Amino acid sequence: MRFKFLSVLAAGLLLAACQSTPEDTAGSTAGGSTTGGTTGTVAGAVVPGSQEDLVQNVGDRVFFGFDKYDLTPEAQATLERQAAWMQQHPAVTVTVEGHADERGTREYNLALGERRANSVKNYLVALGVDQNRVTTISYGKERPAVPGSNEDAWAQNRRGVTLVTGGAPSS
Repeated sequence: MRFKFLSVLAAGLLLAACQSTPEDTAGSTAGGSTTGGTTGTVAGAVVPGSQEDLVQNVGDRVFFGFDKYDLTPEAQATLERQAAWMQQHPAVTVTVEGHADERGTREYNLALGERRANSVKNYLVALGVDQNRVTTISYGKERPAVPGSNEDAWAQNRRGVTLVTGGAPSS
């Protein structure tokens, strides 16, 4: 009986060791993501329609001014590239995360993050992306990309991040 138990346990551990987990994109040049998404590289090549494809070839985030949720010209250019990328990958769905810097109350920053995420979504929809392919969530100040209490850190944390959540080819 003990041998059967150990055999089953060993088989379970072997299977668990074979499972892969999504790669963390936090080391990417675009600043990475704070939550999971569809990632993909095959033999060092980026899988089209994956989160890494979006990050490397288009850009996954836009930045906002202090206490602002309107899109800068730079943000609009990034979102235009994202919309074109989404047109090339019609099965892809995304979630737009809205973030704020550490200043202000939790409630205020959650509301500001929601306005930022919706600003990104509305611009993508205006560019022809089906609204059903884009969801939003606000994290307010709860998930800073850069720690610190200075303008450089705050500027990096006032952002909208687009994450591939479905429809990308599996790697």
